[in-house]
Amino acid sequence: MSTGVWLVGARGSVATTSMVGALALRAGLAEPTGCVTEHPDLRGPALPPIADLVFGGHDVVTTCLAKKAETLGEAGVVPARLVAAVAADLAAVEENIRAVPAGGTQAETAAALAADITAFRDRLGLERVVVVNVSTTEALPEPRPAHGDLDLLRTELAAGGTPLPGSSLAAYAAFTAGASYVDFTPSTGARLPALDALARETGLPYAGHDGKTGETLVKSVLAPMFAQRNLAVRSWSGLNLLGGGDGANLAAPGPNAAKSASKQRVLAETLGYEPEGNTRIEYVDDLGDFKTAWDLVSFAGFLGVRMRMEFSWHGCDSALAAPLVLDLARLASAAHRAGRQGPLTELAFFFKDPIGDVPHGLSDQWDLLRSFVAGLA
Repeated sequence: MSTGVWLVGARGSVATTSMVGALALRAGLAEPTGCVTEHPDLRGPALPPIADLVFGGHDVVTTCLAKKAETLGEAGVVPARLVAAVAADLAAVEENIRAVPAGGTQAETAAALAADITAFRDRLGLERVVVVNVSTTEALPEPRPAHGDLDLLRTELAAGGTPLPGSSLAAYAAFTAGASYVDFTPSTGARLPALDALARETGLPYAGHDGKTGETLVKSVLAPMFAQRNLAVRSWSGLNLLGGGDGANLAAPGPNAAKSASKQRVLAETLGYEPEGNTRIEYVDDLGDFKTAWDLVSFAGFLGVRMRMEFSWHGCDSALAAPLVLDLARLASAAHRAGRQGPLTELAFFFKDPIGDVPHGLSDQWDLLRSFVAGLA
């Protein structure tokens, strides 16, 4: 039986690139370059094949997938020849995309979201569904008592309250529908004690958050190097320039602050202290789905001698993120099948700000991931 991948933000660049890529792989038109789960150390029968992934999702946008894919092809995000080759399959996926329902209350909206996920699973005879949030970044919500207690949360929802940000409402709906949940964004998602309790009550796993695709990926390699060499990082500042819908969203102060904090956190948690400096994100419409990051690191060595290094990263966000979305869907599905529930801390390798007490160096996270997949087998 197949695994359903329900994408929150299904008509966005990351979601569309993920679907075009999976369909091209299924047709034998592309290689799985960038798919971590196709690495020889991880590949195996415990994970559902990419060819068995079936896609659906929610979005507030009405642009059809074919048009979005054509736009990405014209921009060089995906090869235009592949978009043309999988056009019929994309049209079939289009039938599984639903508008985000607007209930009179959050409780009604959550019920409608869950009903769409359940209908998707039942109509297509899917073994299980993984909900993956690839929508735009939210501002961090103000803390509320209902965030920390499942009974309080249910009471507030039943009374017509609005205690949850959108990403957390999606997680609530996923667990209610019997689906696991992955947050690829720095939004709150399932990272609330009340939602952790719901995941455990329903016997479901979740993972997140904020996919590690570019500058922070490099940080997670370099920061352990400085720590292990006992070199003192005095300052670490970064500038990220990006366009596209993600860049436009991150131009707003709330989402920008959430994203910047997620990107910077890896340094303090890897080094054991927080160096001077910060990460800035600026929107440059002309860059489209491509981004440039520049980092300057100042450090001190033996006898206090001052030194520095700098690096630039030029990448395509959607092309970097899409294979990881496929990886996480496969891993979360396999974990669900194996009876795992609660946070999948072993998937820290994929995230800027992973859930749980986990190592932040990429090498240590890789070892954790390999052991996790071996355990599933």
